[in-house]
Amino acid sequence: MLTIFNKELMNPPKELHSPASLSSSNKPKSPEEIIKDFLASNPTNAFSIGFGSSACFAYAPPENRYSNYQRLFCGVDEIYCIFLGGLNNLNSLLRQYGLSKGNNEAMFIIEAYRTLRDRGPYPADQVLKDLEGSYGFVVYDGKAKSVFAALGSDERVKFHWGVAADGSVVVSDNLKLIKESCSKSFAPFPAGCMFHSEQGLMSFEHPRSKMKAMPRIDSEGVMCGADFKADVQSRICTMPRVGSEANWALRGFQA
Repeated sequence: MLTIFNKELMNPPKELHSPASLSSSNKPKSPEEIIKDFLASNPTNAFSIGFGSSACFAYAPPENRYSNYQRLFCGVDEIYCIFLGGLNNLNSLLRQYGLSKGNNEAMFIIEAYRTLRDRGPYPADQVLKDLEGSYGFVVYDGKAKSVFAALGSDERVKFHWGVAADGSVVVSDNLKLIKESCSKSFAPFPAGCMFHSEQGLMSFEHPRSKMKAMPRIDSEGVMCGADFKADVQSRICTMPRVGSEANWALRGFQA
């Protein structure tokens, strides 16, 4: 899977950028080149969908149809989701949200996102803690022009993210594609964390802790994009802005 968002939609921590990308022989690619490479590597069954200059999703079914992990894509009411992995408690979650048994994980994530956005009865971090299984997902809300992404804490599903030539943010489960597309400005997306356009990167396991950038050196001794983890010794004191569109995502910061 592949998603690309312009830097206004998805502004990552500055430490994801590596100055070494400027001097590397492997220069970052444009979003158009990255999408072309993805489709060329999956010539028979891949597709892409673009949203103007804001975002692009590209998807290909799993190569191994007997894989333990699903790869799902769906869209409802201008909300689009790519989901990898599986939720062990999907049936109970569907009942909790009043959804029929025919809904898959990607459909559930869209409904959970929409509930958080519109009504927000629970903090976003608590909703993610209720998900049992191995998973990662990326949601794009075409109406609100926002991105919501998360990766489960068990590290069985892996995402990487990086920075394209124009500053757009690339997210994919294909490490080779990320390396070739983003030069040295890439890193693993941190497990147990979520990203929202309004609030940025945060840990849903430790929602009141600040995120800390950890320097990362590759096998050539070159500084790459940083790893990120929750600094459990720190505390976030900022209160949510009342009435903000992202208020649902900020409830986890309330003291």
